[in-house]
Amino acid sequence: MDAAKVSTEATEAEPVLEDWLMKRNCSVSPRQFVLFYASLAAVSLAIAASMIWRGAWLVAPFTGIELLAVGVAFAIYARHAVDYERIRLFPHRLVIERMNAERLTQIEFNPRWVRVESGATPRDPIRLVSRGQTVVIGQHLAQYQRVQFARTLRASLRRCG
Repeated sequence: MDAAKVSTEATEAEPVLEDWLMKRNCSVSPRQFVLFYASLAAVSLAIAASMIWRGAWLVAPFTGIELLAVGVAFAIYARHAVDYERIRLFPHRLVIERMNAERLTQIEFNPRWVRVESGATPRDPIRLVSRGQTVVIGQHLAQYQRVQFARTLRASLRRCG
């Protein structure tokens, strides 16, 4: 059997001890978002059309600028709507998977060497430090949940070591 294949099979068979998923709180679905923007555009264009019909043609460029600005803001929001952090603890590794603006990054640590640093205040982020590398986590957690999550993560890491 090929050595790479054995390694992959061993990795797939490794049990997940803990699995945390932290996501943004998005209260609007993508479909609702598009419908809202379309209704906003329809109302703005109807008002602009009535003003142009009455002779106030200068309203048209400002309506276009308004719809463009709102469209850009909505696009930026939509790009980050699916951002998340997923932290998985295996017996011999800690995997941090982060989706940020449709870009996936994955960092892996040995759980025995990871130190969890919670900030001085609840507003400060949680830091994972291992062998000179620092990773900030918990950005999608509410402030009141960060300290509790840091405690839970420390306790889970202690069970691995």
